[in-house]
Amino acid sequence: MKINAYIARMNKAYLFADIARRVAEYTAAHPGQDILRLGIGDVTRPLSPHVAQAFSKAALDMGTPEGFRGYPPYEGYDFLLDAIIEKEYAPLGVKLTRREIFVSDGAKSDTGNIQELFSPDTRIAVTDPVYPVYVDSNAMAGRLGFQENGVYPRLITLPCTPETGFAPKLPDEPVDVLYLCSPNNPTGTALTYEQLAPIVRWANAHGALIVFDAAYKAYITDKNVPHSIFEIEGARTCAVECCSFSKNAGFTGVRCAYTVIPEELTGLDGDRPVSIGALWRRRGESKNNGVSYPVQVAAAAALDDTGAREVRALVDGYLSNARVIREGLEKAGFTVFGGVNSPYIWLKTPGQMGSWEFFDALLSRAQVVGTPGAGFGAAGEGYLRLTAFNTPENTQAAVDRIVRAF
Repeated sequence: MKINAYIARMNKAYLFADIARRVAEYTAAHPGQDILRLGIGDVTRPLSPHVAQAFSKAALDMGTPEGFRGYPPYEGYDFLLDAIIEKEYAPLGVKLTRREIFVSDGAKSDTGNIQELFSPDTRIAVTDPVYPVYVDSNAMAGRLGFQENGVYPRLITLPCTPETGFAPKLPDEPVDVLYLCSPNNPTGTALTYEQLAPIVRWANAHGALIVFDAAYKAYITDKNVPHSIFEIEGARTCAVECCSFSKNAGFTGVRCAYTVIPEELTGLDGDRPVSIGALWRRRGESKNNGVSYPVQVAAAAALDDTGAREVRALVDGYLSNARVIREGLEKAGFTVFGGVNSPYIWLKTPGQMGSWEFFDALLSRAQVVGTPGAGFGAAGEGYLRLTAFNTPENTQAAVDRIVRAF
């Protein structure tokens, strides 16, 4: 058989797999060292009591004749769709119908799979730095060409730096699809209403689609930052929005998310308009069997009044950790961004150290793991991402170690 050469010629390791390998090698060479991990964005706090109880009860119900459920509805159970509409969007003044929401196992899956709806010659733009899945999924489909010196020749990158306020400049060349993440992974910054509105106007004017990753919207604290792209006028005709229960309700090991696709959003088959939602539904019906009943019950519990209060406490705990990192490093003279509307802190490496050089130095001198900014794109060189997903004690200890070491 002939293999997919676009996958075979990619970088041999996914960014976080490479980090795990380096940490494992260091640990093997230095047994007994206490490693503090502020690298991968995985939550550390358990499910809230209300969510866990709903989850376990639903699982036990599956063991009874009257409570058993087979294949779930592909788009999601009505009780979860209604909860998303009423609790997540209605308070924002955003009106949705059940047919515009698609429940899935993760925002990573959805942002990676949405590219299957695009034609092979679709022109893709991403911000730089960027969450790797947006690029890797399109690269695997052959849409970006083969990497040359680490660069995909058909990928359009939009640098986001302190000079741009970490907002992308609008493309000056044709683009069909633009991936945006706000609050942003990895920079920890967030787009304001004033920054996002021109991007929506540009997308409508040029017939482009925005894939908007809102996985971290629960961390927004600033009133001038939208929680949904659909708060922006015109977004219903140019955007899809991917959301997750992972980083707010602690579902990284449970797996539940959803994508919103407005009914009026269309693409072109030749000159014929085609519903994007209908394409996504058709693809999903062929490729998966939905999200299990107990998981969807747990997700709905995370949105009811009791669950929402408990989930808010989880998010506030991580935001407190982010503040400890940000303020501690700023006080020590480091240049940092993010950590206000996000669980991520974007740290400028000291001196002229490269991202991977600083990663290695941080591990060897302080026994702290971060994520090299260069792994997120060229504009990430000279930065390192730290996460607030740890205990308060470990978070403070990591800051103290970094300050002492550098």
